[in-house]
Amino acid sequence: MYTYIHSLLLLVLSIAIAAFNGDDKAQYLNASVSKQKALSGGQANTNNPEAKSTTEPYNNIRCILQDRTGNFWFATDGEGVCRYDGTSFTYFTRKDGLSSNFVRSIQEDRRGNIWFGTRDGVCRYDGKSFTAFTVANSFLNAEILNNFSSDTFWKNSCGYEDLWFGAGDGAYHYDGKLFTFLPLPVDEADAKLRRSQPGVNRTAYSVYSILKDNTGNLWFGSEQKGVFRYDGTSFTNVHLSEKEVGFAVRCIFQDKNGNYWFGSNGLGLTKYDRKSIANFTQEKGLSNPDFMKSLQGKLGTLARVWTITEDNNRDLWIGTIDAGIWRYDGKTLTNFTTSNGLSSNAIWTIYKDRTGKLWFGTDGGGICTYDGKSFTKFMIPRNNNEDGC
Repeated sequence: MYTYIHSLLLLVLSIAIAAFNGDDKAQYLNASVSKQKALSGGQANTNNPEAKSTTEPYNNIRCILQDRTGNFWFATDGEGVCRYDGTSFTYFTRKDGLSSNFVRSIQEDRRGNIWFGTRDGVCRYDGKSFTAFTVANSFLNAEILNNFSSDTFWKNSCGYEDLWFGAGDGAYHYDGKLFTFLPLPVDEADAKLRRSQPGVNRTAYSVYSILKDNTGNLWFGSEQKGVFRYDGTSFTNVHLSEKEVGFAVRCIFQDKNGNYWFGSNGLGLTKYDRKSIANFTQEKGLSNPDFMKSLQGKLGTLARVWTITEDNNRDLWIGTIDAGIWRYDGKTLTNFTTSNGLSSNAIWTIYKDRTGKLWFGTDGGGICTYDGKSFTKFMIPRNNNEDGC
């Protein structure tokens, strides 16, 4: 099973840190928690007239999850989380114990708990209340951005949890009891720079995306240092390009044929077939070479890739943050934009549910679905009890 993962953690109580053999290999963190008030959530019927408001709610959808019971979870950038059971909507915000209304990621563990990575921390929801996790009275990390596949939890051979959270300079692993920090290897030039100028170059190794492939290897997409593969013993730094500095790796995906796809902000889409690496975007003539100069997106390009998934036909669906969606059937690329019914050209996430239907979370256009023929806007009614940031 493979997946990729993307989260953060809130100040509540502490997680004790014990260094592994006193060196820089790993840190084990005992999770001490703070239970928030039990939740019933604010209910809203799908016929709520507020859904017709001229100011449309839930426009910015960062991630989507369908849990084991069939509920859909929609994470927003500023309005908390919404759960949809097929009939009604339940809303969760800071007032209910959510770490922040800016939610970056959702995962489900093997026990059915839902984990939220937010701007201000990571918290777990057990169906009744939230639990927040901290480390030594500080955030595990600030502003962690992760991408997740349809498979939202891993089970290891021991039966414990196998959750990963991207962080600055590495990632945290949660086994159901302890958080373990796995740092990325910093090259000697950067290490020297850090020693001479504390605080400099502190984001280059931030983990933006995580994949556990079908052989158990872990892949970490960084902000400026390409991709790191970890086999359980050692790291291999996989460089996607000689000019990759500044191009954050926003998503990593392994298709059914075992090929790896890396989506980055500027370099576009890179393919690794386990033998060689090729820039798919450049090969197809879809680059935007002026992006790093102007920082402006451009329709008709495949230069800024935020999310990738595969449908039941094994077609790849590639979401960009500025040029809509591209579908690749192995031979032909097809571009879908607002002119084709898409609700926004800025795609945060593409999610395939149990039936094979595709859900698109967008920046500015809320959610839309695709049934194989057309796009349909999915409306979430307004939460009348919503709070601020």
